Amino acid sequence: MVLAEQTADLAPVENGDGSTEYLSRGRLIRRRFWRHRLARLGLPVLAALYLMAIFSDFIAPYRPDTRLKGFKDAPPSVIHFGVDENRFQPYVYARKRTFHSKTFREIYTEQEDKKYPIHFFVRGDTYEILGLFKLDLHLFGVDEGANITLFGTDSVSRDLFSRTVIGALVSLFVGLGGVAISFVLGCIIGGIAGYLGGIVDEFIMRIIDLLIAIPTLPLWMVLSAAIPRQWPVAHTYFAITIVLSIVGWTGLARVVRGKLLSLRDLDFVTASKLAGGSDLYIITRHLLPNFASHLIVTMTLAVPGMILGETALSFIGLGMQEPGVSWGVLLDDTKNFGALVHQPWKLIPALFIIVTILMFNFVGDGLRDAADPYSL
Repeated sequence: MVLAEQTADLAPVENGDGSTEYLSRGRLIRRRFWRHRLARLGLPVLAALYLMAIFSDFIAPYRPDTRLKGFKDAPPSVIHFGVDENRFQPYVYARKRTFHSKTFREIYTEQEDKKYPIHFFVRGDTYEILGLFKLDLHLFGVDEGANITLFGTDSVSRDLFSRTVIGALVSLFVGLGGVAISFVLGCIIGGIAGYLGGIVDEFIMRIIDLLIAIPTLPLWMVLSAAIPRQWPVAHTYFAITIVLSIVGWTGLARVVRGKLLSLRDLDFVTASKLAGGSDLYIITRHLLPNFASHLIVTMTLAVPGMILGETALSFIGLGMQEPGVSWGVLLDDTKNFGALVHQPWKLIPALFIIVTILMFNFVGDGLRDAADPYSL
């Protein structure tokens, strides 16, 4: 009897050598996930992006509002490599700004007689890590007299690399915050509608239909326009998260409601009721795990939607605004077609958005397959 109870939740898995191994659901999920090649790629990339966001002030050589005088719309710095005192040393040259005689556009030329080594773990502007520790250590930098702009500068001479790295903190975590709120609302409201049914179900579904009928972007624009412009960055960030979550829960609620309607009358649910299981226990222990793959996929695919929503609102001036920094704010300079032609490096934040969304889709696809390990 004890052996039967211990193996009740185990499933047989055939190995390549013909042997059979009994694995728990958790081990099956982990095994299938790591067999998904794109998911294996997406997970470490996303981890690197979020670590970059958390330690962005350490990675960035400058503060997001630091202006490099005389380097408006400067192109990315060229990194050179050489051996100095028997030591491999990257370096940059000082750059001089001149004007083209025909186009009157600013051009930047390297002064090869002024070489500046790139130092690692240098002292610079003071910042806080997670609001707990004050530090002034930065990953890299150069001596005074030169600057290093890996992604170039913007129209007011600010380092685009520093602003892109620091802007990731808002753009990445606004997606997680919005999805967390939407997930809780969707599971609770959808669970109530599906499990109770009747008038409660009808009332909730009509509200969801009304919210879905409203175009999402105009609704976001109206709600974002109500956010006071004089609010500090932290308050604006929280408000944007709430705005993105207001209608984000409706799709998940309908999925949860539909699944509960199809499962609530099955034999194992009836047996759990007869055994004295409470409604909360039945929902969390028996019903929700039966469609965990749907919940996981919905969550992972909702995060890119939230990131794109914040980017769109900030791009049109209704989301994060200066002095706040996000990827959407950084793309504001790309509204001018002439800027894209002459300063294409200003599109680099868009590449970060594309990579992030692709990686979330890869991980979501892998989790979807892994959460249902008994399927073929």
